[in-house]
Amino acid sequence: MDAVVRVRVRVRGTVQGVGYRPFVWSLAHRLGVAGHVGNDADGVFIEAESGEGVIRAFLDALEREAPPLAAVEEVEHHRISPVGEGQFAIVASPTTAADRVTPVSPDVALCEACRRELRDPSDRRYRYPFINCTDCGPRFTITRALPYDRPRTTMAVFTMCALCQAEYDDPSQRRFHAQANACPDCGPHVEWRPVGDAASRVREDAITAARACLAADGIVAVKGIGGFHLACRATSAAAIATLRARKHREEKPFAVMAPDLETVRRFAIVGDEDARLLQGRERPIVILARSAVPTLDLPAGLGPGHHTLGVMLPYSPLHELLLAGEVLVMTSGNLSDEPIARTNDEAIERLSPLVDGFLLHDREIHVATDDSVIRHVDGRELPIRRSRGYAPYPVRLPYEVASVLAVGGELKATGCLTRDHYAFLSQHIGDVGNHETLAALQHACAHLEHLFEVSPRRVACDLHPGYASTQWAITHAAARGLPLTRVQHHHAHLVALAAEHGWREPLLAFVFDGTGLGTDQTIWGGEVLLGDASGFERLGHLAPTPLPGGDAAIRRPSRMALAQLRAAGVPWSDGLPPVADWPEASRAVLARQLERKLHCAATTSMGRFLDAAASIVGLRQRVSYEGQAAIELEALATTVPSHGAPYAFTLREQGGSLVFDGGPVLAAAARDVLAGGPAAAIARRVHDAVREMIVAVADALRDRAPGMRIGLTGGVFQNVLLTREVVARLRHAGFTPMTHHLVPPNDGGLALGQALVAAHVERHG
Repeated sequence: MDAVVRVRVRVRGTVQGVGYRPFVWSLAHRLGVAGHVGNDADGVFIEAESGEGVIRAFLDALEREAPPLAAVEEVEHHRISPVGEGQFAIVASPTTAADRVTPVSPDVALCEACRRELRDPSDRRYRYPFINCTDCGPRFTITRALPYDRPRTTMAVFTMCALCQAEYDDPSQRRFHAQANACPDCGPHVEWRPVGDAASRVREDAITAARACLAADGIVAVKGIGGFHLACRATSAAAIATLRARKHREEKPFAVMAPDLETVRRFAIVGDEDARLLQGRERPIVILARSAVPTLDLPAGLGPGHHTLGVMLPYSPLHELLLAGEVLVMTSGNLSDEPIARTNDEAIERLSPLVDGFLLHDREIHVATDDSVIRHVDGRELPIRRSRGYAPYPVRLPYEVASVLAVGGELKATGCLTRDHYAFLSQHIGDVGNHETLAALQHACAHLEHLFEVSPRRVACDLHPGYASTQWAITHAAARGLPLTRVQHHHAHLVALAAEHGWREPLLAFVFDGTGLGTDQTIWGGEVLLGDASGFERLGHLAPTPLPGGDAAIRRPSRMALAQLRAAGVPWSDGLPPVADWPEASRAVLARQLERKLHCAATTSMGRFLDAAASIVGLRQRVSYEGQAAIELEALATTVPSHGAPYAFTLREQGGSLVFDGGPVLAAAARDVLAGGPAAAIARRVHDAVREMIVAVADALRDRAPGMRIGLTGGVFQNVLLTREVVARLRHAGFTPMTHHLVPPNDGGLALGQALVAAHVERHG
């Protein structure tokens, strides 16, 4: 017989709120192990006593058989003296702080077991909008503090009935220590509150009233898991037009929520990877191509100028009940450029002019969290917006870092807090150009500090002095007596990409985006950098061109096109779309501005280059949202295959850098437009030119690429057509390309890179 041994075990990772303790309890009972298991701020602690062979099997199963929502990162154990215990128990969580931190589970979509109960008339939770269990439901959005126990969540105000309490206390039940556990007798409830004098309705009547409003082409504000949505029928062009007018969102695409995968296939192309993402526990918005032969025809007004749609499936029981077979628009519950509404009072105050009624509930949302948005490239996820379902799950770092708070940039802002081997990114906040969104960023950063009990030793921000996030970082660091590290924008992109891949060598990266202040005080955005967290070297860049009027050129691509055509020596011929966009007198003023270099900052931005191309082919002369022109250029280019020789950049050495000049590309595009060439073919040849230029530059710098690794980062690499083809060509040339799969290539990933650069400064000076 094996000698009796006792071990003390520590399990780290995402192991709270995911059914890990009842799993350990069941495992111990199955194997005949005595001892106990509990949660604390460092993860799960276990003491286990049995024969030596049984204990070995027990330790092996802790990771191998872990519940599906758990992410076990580390299992440590050491022997202690046996105590002759005969039972295995789950013990209460202590409230003392730990030296280490445990990740918090993101919010998880409704599981199949709960969905069956929701639809079962014989079940006591039949059609209950807040049904959940250990395997699903809200987590991050209701968590006030760790360890993750009910008293530290917004569910603390709901006292469980006897039946719910019995489930909660029984380790053999699916709802054992499910912190959001509730039923119609003891939990939250929904309320329908119409705009105007009509009486409110509750429970099942509330859902019926909301559905009636939607059926009449009304707009409904729906309180979900992480905040409010604005909903309307996705099949109604009139309802969509009303929502656009009220929300002041003229052209930016709306996401839709469909009841099931079969319905999605009626209007979109769904591959295997798309299906996996749509049905995964994160339930993000997935960008899908529209079907060429739909059996459910959705209005073009959902996404003018786009061949794609953002689609998600229901992730909460309330969504399941509300949809009832319909496809609904589900867009963020806010006015443009504001954060999403979180509380009932806030929603009623801010959203009443936009909607016809509110579907409210009384479960408090502690952390507002917008929907995540995902594309995919060759079977790998490409995050566009990392939020609900993913935040605050950390990026596991290949080395331990000092605790730093980073606040991101101006657009698509997120915060990042580092501790130990973790970088915790906040949920997506948005564009911090107004007070409300900046306040949301501040709240998100403070919540990360509180949740993970971290006092940062340094603050990090962007180099640009005009960003609201930079200004707040300066005052925030000064108020707390902390040093501040200002990180060059594209350097932060590079470091974020290297971090998510665990790459510790210098990385040769193409960093292509719209705008970032360079170290020479010009506007960068088409950069080839070699670097790591300790610093970078600029090895190449797009040839500089004027940016006349600064932000005015971003809002009006025709201005950018005329500036780039002039820089390339191309006449402003009457047959070119950007020329037609400017009256003759205005063109003369712009020409004088360019000649005298008045308010004409130099830019190397690839984003602005693609804007100019979109203008030249006649796609877009003015934009109503960030990135619109380049997005529509990709959509057009995707409709045709490559054919003929691509346009070509010219490469030259200049001042120790490799400069790639896009003037010849735009000149060739302009000639083809004047010759009556098809716009789609021209758009495709522009993409092909960028692809071939990247491969040529990589080849020229081959000896500077450690491990033959090439990074692709920055907002331009949200473009799936470009990214897919560049990756294929780089692989064919013998390189190993690195793209984003955990954090967005756009500015949503900046805070991660900023934090690691600042952590390096903190450690090494």
